[in-house]
Amino acid sequence: MLTALNHLTLAVTDLARSLDFYTQVLGCSLHARWDAGAYLTLGELWICLSLDAQRQPVTSPPDYTHYAFSVAQADFASFVAHARRLGVREWKTNRSEGDSFYFLDPDGHALEAHVGTLESRLAQCWQQPYAGMQFFC
Repeated sequence: MLTALNHLTLAVTDLARSLDFYTQVLGCSLHARWDAGAYLTLGELWICLSLDAQRQPVTSPPDYTHYAFSVAQADFASFVAHARRLGVREWKTNRSEGDSFYFLDPDGHALEAHVGTLESRLAQCWQQPYAGMQFFC
């Protein structure tokens, strides 16, 4: 039986550039690196960067699929300022509960820094449910 998300593997076109982004912008810790990849962590999350010369970087995501990282409310503004100083590309404006900053990595993977939890999102949805929303808790 599945218990949790184990890791994310992201195809990258320039390993050095991606390592710089994930360590300098997101604050990931580097654990191992080889010619075609690297293993990093961010808190309990394990991230694998895998070199893929066939990947074509995108300038904006094709859909709403993205990876969201938690950030404390007290750290949100400084994280956003830090990311903007380092030139990250933003791809969406937040319109949901909790502060969110939507940005792209160097290969166009859509990312989000989000303040909040599933519990805080559901509490907001109880007040203003999405069209056709049903609750199961």
